[in-house]
Amino acid sequence: MKSVMDIHEVLKYLPHRFPFLLIDRVIDIKEGESLVAIKNVTINEAYFQGHFPNRPVMPGVLILEALAQAGGVLAYKSTKTSPSDGVLYLFAGIDNARFRRVVEPGDQLRLEVRLTKTKRDIWKLDSKAFVGDEIVCEAELISARRG
Repeated sequence: MKSVMDIHEVLKYLPHRFPFLLIDRVIDIKEGESLVAIKNVTINEAYFQGHFPNRPVMPGVLILEALAQAGGVLAYKSTKTSPSDGVLYLFAGIDNARFRRVVEPGDQLRLEVRLTKTKRDIWKLDSKAFVGDEIVCEAELISARRG
């Protein structure tokens, strides 16, 4: 898969850093519409030490956070802004979140977000996470621009 944005460019558009950066690359983006990103899940993730030591499972809230970060990259790229401009996109809400499958070390998450509505500085996104063709999580995410 060819990257549209490698990790170096992703770092320009997200204020997150290790251990909270949850996107490795962007493979498709249609500014103002949608974005597809990848998160490679490895046993080296810090949260696997406690969630759960005998059966490591990626926490659902972190899957949602990865989707939100994908939405953040879409928002920054679509508005031609970045965190270095003093702009932040913050989580404002999650609706209809559903988890369908566990995510384990070795899985590759495909994060898909699609803009459904924007009003002033509020963005509403349909989001889905997949491992292969299997849906892992879906939710409606709401973010608000600050700055």
